[in-house]
Amino acid sequence: MIRNAAFLSLALCVLSAAHPLPPQAREDMSRVLKFEGPGAAGSLDPWKVRPSEAAGTVVLDSTVAHEGEYSARLERTAASRSKFSALGIELPIDFSGDSLEVRGWLKYDGVTDFAGLWLREDGESGTLVLDNMQRRGLAGSADWAEYRIALPIHPRATKLLAGALLSGSGKVWVDDVRLYVDGSPLKDVSVFVRRPTAQDTDREFDAGSRIHADALTPAQVENLVLLGKVWGFLKYHHPEIIAGKRQWDYDLFRVMPSVLTARDRAAAQKALASWVASLGDAPPCRSCVPAPQGLPVLPRLAWLEDRTLLGADLSARLLTIYARRPKVDEQFYVSSVPRIGNPIFDNEMSYADLKEPDAGYRLLALYRFWNIIEYWYPNRDIIDGNWDRVLREFIPRVAAARTHDGYARAMIALIARISDTHANLVGPLDTIRPPLGKAQVPVIVRFIQDRFVITGYAHPTLGHASGLRVGDAIRAIDGVAVKDLVRQWRPMFAASNEASRMRDMARWLTNGNPGPVRLRVEREGATLDLNAARVSADSLDFTAGRTHDLPGPTFRRLSPEVAYLKLSSVKNEEADEYVRGALGAKCLIVDIRNYPSAFLVFDFVPHLMRDSTAFVRITTGDPRNPGAFNWRGPPLRVPPAKPYFEGGVAILVDEMTQSSAEYHAMALRARPGAVVVGSTTAGADGNVSAIPLPGGLRTMISGIGVFYPDKRPTQRVGIVPDVVVRPTIAGVRAGRDEVLEAAIQRVLGRPVTNAERSAMGMDRVGAR
Repeated sequence: MIRNAAFLSLALCVLSAAHPLPPQAREDMSRVLKFEGPGAAGSLDPWKVRPSEAAGTVVLDSTVAHEGEYSARLERTAASRSKFSALGIELPIDFSGDSLEVRGWLKYDGVTDFAGLWLREDGESGTLVLDNMQRRGLAGSADWAEYRIALPIHPRATKLLAGALLSGSGKVWVDDVRLYVDGSPLKDVSVFVRRPTAQDTDREFDAGSRIHADALTPAQVENLVLLGKVWGFLKYHHPEIIAGKRQWDYDLFRVMPSVLTARDRAAAQKALASWVASLGDAPPCRSCVPAPQGLPVLPRLAWLEDRTLLGADLSARLLTIYARRPKVDEQFYVSSVPRIGNPIFDNEMSYADLKEPDAGYRLLALYRFWNIIEYWYPNRDIIDGNWDRVLREFIPRVAAARTHDGYARAMIALIARISDTHANLVGPLDTIRPPLGKAQVPVIVRFIQDRFVITGYAHPTLGHASGLRVGDAIRAIDGVAVKDLVRQWRPMFAASNEASRMRDMARWLTNGNPGPVRLRVEREGATLDLNAARVSADSLDFTAGRTHDLPGPTFRRLSPEVAYLKLSSVKNEEADEYVRGALGAKCLIVDIRNYPSAFLVFDFVPHLMRDSTAFVRITTGDPRNPGAFNWRGPPLRVPPAKPYFEGGVAILVDEMTQSSAEYHAMALRARPGAVVVGSTTAGADGNVSAIPLPGGLRTMISGIGVFYPDKRPTQRVGIVPDVVVRPTIAGVRAGRDEVLEAAIQRVLGRPVTNAERSAMGMDRVGAR
């Protein structure tokens, strides 16, 4: 599941930044925030337009204003570049407090998608928290009104970005923007000067690591494997690093040359032992942390005693550090989300200015990710293959990746090895992961009956003009069989299981450069060769392919006997309405072939329970025993609530059911007699943890282990249906929802009626 946890009062006892220097007075930014300018004339300075290609869609307006003489106007048409325009101002978070709020007045006209204010907090690792009002759905036209966004102040945030945005077409005016900290205007809040950390004061390698390792010998690879393991162990066990007293990335660059020039293993062992000694001895512990035993996942630290691998001196030093590891609740480089427990890596620096990370920074990325998986990934024990061998394999691959795209591709391949659908590079992949290009054939593709099948159109006119029909199966692209393309691309698609991998490959199948493309398709038993065209992906709408639920209302009665609720558009505040609407029905269908738009586990699901019912238990890491994962308390339970729904319950799932959707399915499945219908889900449950990587890259992992109350796993396995039903190509052509039909028949013991089919929209062939 993915939920944004509150970061209020996160205790960072290891951060020296917790001790501020004396406060200072603050510059008054009021006129700038109201677009009246620092002087007499209005100005957009220092406001910036984002993204850069949206320049020209934001102007200073002297004819329409809420207060004063000026406002800013965002204006877009269907021809505007980019998918949105944002106006923002960036300010340092040089204040203390619990909450940050932006208030502003908006007026909008003809907005086709949404408009709103936005507020974001960034740290060294990138974006930490964000709200852009998308879920509030400001569309159409409205006169001036004040809007507000409030966020908890993230303890590791260093700057705020705030402003207004417009997605789609239309106009929006923004004026009289104000910022508040704990309810007080920002101008009245004293400047809070943070005491610098080692990351602030150690700048030796800001311009580059000065490491050259493009062509490595086998001996160098083995020595770098040893360095990566020792560096990672120290990072999470030595008190100096745990307390944030070292810029540990730069310490890696200081020791790496001696490891690269070591003649053999013994020389590398000696260099590493000397380096460890330079850190100082770990002080004896008054109450030592006991070695973990009998936990679901234990640290893999037997190698600390391997004197052949480490040498006697280095082995002894590392064993002493392990025995004396500090008893802490959080570490500098890793903390945890309160009340949930998934790890936070916000003190990992992204080095975003390194557009072409050198060999040292590339190896740093490998070491960082590899060791996070080794010590903080709750599903490490179910990774395929030997994780140590992965480190050995990727050292020469990552070191030799001389371009940014080559480096990114190596990291994608590395990330894919953990088999986690949550894990991938965050951001544009069209120039990195095959198939490369920024255009697609204007159709929606889904993997059905071992074929890549057209299920709809991503453009109302261009889709039909392509010559492709709903139900066509793509067999070859530009003369290359699809099965061969899948085999080539497979190592670059991170996925927990085959269902989610083929889902993602279907989304990207027709990707490529703009222009003509030859497709061989299978249509009702015949093979056809068609000439189609790829068009810019920015002009296409793949929304219909992101869910497999019914188009239309969130809740409806398909018939007097059947109530239907899809989670893709639910709202917490409407949960009671869904319950009341379902009362009296003999069958409630909860469709989770989508991603829930709200978290309804404790708002809606209790109305399906007569008694408090356990539905999930989780595992989390231990900062005192990195690499160990234990049960975080007893199983979580859903309490009962009235009114109680008496009828049967069916839950619809498939490969679109991922993360929060899988978590909801587990809660709903706990209802006695509930039946899960569909196909295996994505197998990536658990709150995500973001990992910044050098060069501005970013990935994520499933941050907690998620299990049924009886300790059966869900990661990679997914939610296995009670009744397996998969769509067929014939059903797609006929516009049927075979999974929904099967669920109704299972619960009610009768076929679906024509009236129910009509209520489902099955008379619209290819509607989904």
